[in-house]
Amino acid sequence: MLITVMMDSSLAVVASFYFSFLLGAALNFNYDFVFYGFVGSLVGAYSVARVTSRGTFMRAGFFVSLMNIGSVLALYLLQANRSTDLHSLSLHVGLAALNGIFAAILAMGILPFFESAFGLLTPIRLLELSNPNHPLLRKVLLEAPGTYHHSLIVGNLAEAAAELVGADPLLCRVGAYYHDVGKTKRPMFFVENQMTKDNPHEKVAPSLSHLIITSHVSDGLEMLKQAGLPKPIQDICATHHGTTILWYFYNKAKEQDKNGTVKVDDFRYPGPKPKTRECAIIMICDAVEAAVRSMARPTPNRVEGVIRKIIRDRLQDGQLDECDLTLQDLDAMVGAFMKTLKGIYHSRIEYPDIDKLRKEVAK
Repeated sequence: MLITVMMDSSLAVVASFYFSFLLGAALNFNYDFVFYGFVGSLVGAYSVARVTSRGTFMRAGFFVSLMNIGSVLALYLLQANRSTDLHSLSLHVGLAALNGIFAAILAMGILPFFESAFGLLTPIRLLELSNPNHPLLRKVLLEAPGTYHHSLIVGNLAEAAAELVGADPLLCRVGAYYHDVGKTKRPMFFVENQMTKDNPHEKVAPSLSHLIITSHVSDGLEMLKQAGLPKPIQDICATHHGTTILWYFYNKAKEQDKNGTVKVDDFRYPGPKPKTRECAIIMICDAVEAAVRSMARPTPNRVEGVIRKIIRDRLQDGQLDECDLTLQDLDAMVGAFMKTLKGIYHSRIEYPDIDKLRKEVAK
């Protein structure tokens, strides 16, 4: 169970085979115990392959107990010289049942120590970090509510895309929740948090606006480090803009520059570029959500066109050069984005003026 949760289910199968033979060798080369140990370990490994809560361990323990009992009964029935000692059989069945339960309890108890000691990011840890009451998520919700809503939608998009391209959906979702925590330093400088038409960027130079906008990445990374969040989530925060260009402020600076000294590279994010599938997915989803939100009439054809343009721009700018996403993966992600966005930005009917109808009825 622990190997499956912390590493991989395939490795857990190999370990089950190896440890089962060690068990049989330790007990006078009784290969009944090899069969018993291997079957129980396999069931335990596959029962926690998709962890959704700590209750998954208890369910796995129950399955292991049932399989252990079945193994004991099967081995008993296969014995040619079996006795009719029901007391001994009952004892073995009872111990087999307790084995599964104690295995689940030990796995749940030991797992947090391994997570802390080796810095492992397990599904259990990710589920705990996705709790909206986490201090950082509460901070985003209270101080930058627009950013919080943006992060939720990015999480939905990223999870849907990750399931299609073989990335970790849970890591993508949780990473999306935390990727913009740095915006809480100066929330009103980001358009999703501006409740009025006053834009503070209109009062400052484009170079300063660039510095303020790009600093939310380093600010967020520092906040995540102080909070002790795992490195994969820190990497998502650090790379979710890569080295992309802030075209709006570059264009604004170019219009104000009379000497032609403005360089496009001066308006890039500091990077680094995404190196994992999860980081690249968050980068694309972040841009897609912002672009679709700003559309006046988000029809399906226009939305798909915007999504494909964003992906094409990231490819041409070299932002995806260091990750292993293929063109086939990127094409599959477009379909996942369309399905998710259709449910979020669906068209609504226009409701009539209720007060006007009431006056007409009263007449």
